[in-house]
Amino acid sequence: MIKKTLLIALTLSGTLLYSCQSTSEKANQVASEIKTATNSEVQKVIDQLGLVYVEEGAQTIITYDEVNAAQQAWCDALVKIGKLKEEGGDYKAFAEQVLSDAYNYDNGKVFFKPTLAYGEQTFRNTKKGALAYFIGGDPEYPNDKGFALTPWVKARYDNAGNGNEGIQIYGSVAITMGNVWVTDKSGKEVMVDKTWVFKKGKDGKLRIIVHKSSLPFNPTK
Repeated sequence: MIKKTLLIALTLSGTLLYSCQSTSEKANQVASEIKTATNSEVQKVIDQLGLVYVEEGAQTIITYDEVNAAQQAWCDALVKIGKLKEEGGDYKAFAEQVLSDAYNYDNGKVFFKPTLAYGEQTFRNTKKGALAYFIGGDPEYPNDKGFALTPWVKARYDNAGNGNEGIQIYGSVAITMGNVWVTDKSGKEVMVDKTWVFKKGKDGKLRIIVHKSSLPFNPTK
């Protein structure tokens, strides 16, 4: 009787195990088919752009045009903040909106090292710190005079290398390295070294998740 009961138990156990394995394998197969179907569209973009390094299973791809547009939008926004201040407009509200639209502060982490920040306040990983850098007026950041309030009348960017060589795209993330030139009202132009990392959100917008800016090294000084 014991042997018979054990045999039945083993049989049921084997059937259950086989059933679980079959269900698991089927689920994995379905998931794989969905992933393949989704990624086929992404793969088309990868092939069209000639991308080499893309994370496995990427569900979306940033394009070079999107990256260039995001960089130009940053330059335009910098100029507009100062212009609004000069004209008596609500430059603070606009700057706050820029930090929401152009940076990832409202959605996650941002690593921001501004050009003229130093000491304990070198890194501005909070929206409050970034806003203080751009427009000043925050007693918690007494050294900030407002970089965007110079005002700059013109700003432009250029990535390293030729064409899009200064842009690396990894699916939903893109990295750029190059320079930004800003010009004040007297016509004086200043160049800074700039590295940006952009991430494409679920809403399709590119936002900065890393921003590293510094003045070029001058060996004569």
